[in-house]
Amino acid sequence: MTHSDPDDLFDRPLGPIRPFEFDADVARVFPDMVRRSVPGYAELVGLSGLVARRVAQPGTRCYDLGCSLGAVTRSILRQTGPQVEIIALDNAPAMIDGLRARLADVPGAERVEALCADIREVPIEQASLVVSNLTLQFIPAPARLDLLGRIRAGLTPGGVLILAEKIAVGQDRGGALLTALHEDFKRANGYSEMAISAKRTALERVLVPDSIETHEQRLAEAGFAGATRWFQSLNFVAWLAWT
Repeated sequence: MTHSDPDDLFDRPLGPIRPFEFDADVARVFPDMVRRSVPGYAELVGLSGLVARRVAQPGTRCYDLGCSLGAVTRSILRQTGPQVEIIALDNAPAMIDGLRARLADVPGAERVEALCADIREVPIEQASLVVSNLTLQFIPAPARLDLLGRIRAGLTPGGVLILAEKIAVGQDRGGALLTALHEDFKRANGYSEMAISAKRTALERVLVPDSIETHEQRLAEAGFAGATRWFQSLNFVAWLAWT
């Protein structure tokens, strides 16, 4: 699997809407889905590679947690040298299969270890960079602090976490505008009203966002020395947190 089909998964009502899962159908359309659903996604992926170029040290590892089809993995691979190992983790077999297919003819791909596993169960060791790109939001809320603490413990001195998330917004005018603009973004990218509504229903049971304040407090509680918001596009925000 080396290409993406157009995302029409939520244009076909086939009975009750199931909770969203990263199965083979989603993997097949995922690049198109994320491009049309997540404002700024391509820029975030490219910038993540530039962060890796700056912070990844020879003899260390970069982790891509919840790697899906490996867009961030490939961005890191392009920007780092041969002495940097990359661990790409996802618990969806279809995503790992797709990542491996996309890496088949990529120079330096031997540096990537692709693992189908729960990111809460894989040790994080000797890491100069960990990326959690739109992943923490799918982890049960009570387990999020523990995961961040494990990431912090596995980072080398000077190591960095990239945390990118869809954020929960308030019911004030600003929050309402961000929510409305995100839906306008999807409409502008060709999603129908049916698809927008059905996907919202499917995701609301499995994607549980946190507020900016919750994320920043949790990063501090996990032991990071500091964090800064470095990217935002509508209601999608990314932080750099460091040891």
